[in-house]
Amino acid sequence: MTGLEEARRWLQAAEDDLRFARFAADGEFFAQACFFAQQAAEKAVKAVHYAGGARAILGHSVRGLIERLGKRAPEIAALLDDARQLDLYYVPTRYPNGLEEGTPAEAFSRTQAGRALESAAAIVTAAGKQVGARPPAPG
Repeated sequence: MTGLEEARRWLQAAEDDLRFARFAADGEFFAQACFFAQQAAEKAVKAVHYAGGARAILGHSVRGLIERLGKRAPEIAALLDDARQLDLYYVPTRYPNGLEEGTPAEAFSRTQAGRALESAAAIVTAAGKQVGARPPAPG
């Protein structure tokens, strides 16, 4: 499999996660929507790494993954603030011990999910352009 083929697989997985994040938000599962938005962005940025010839990409920080791209993807680099926000959703959206109190279902809101979806969509779209794929379907 070529790097571009692998990149397209990862980009498809990112688009699928983004679709599921929207589905979760529509169902008022806001913690899950935030988490899957983070996953969509992470997979999209990893797709760009694969398209550039990377063989294995370690790490889950969207910000870190974008920073490692350097100047190869300026459109994605412009979305670092979105990446920073999404990184906050990697653990506490899933685990009660990632929160001071309560459960993830109690801790995350419609507003947070909406912002997470917007951030993830921007990153997935930028990654798709970088990889040369079609943009994700609008939510």
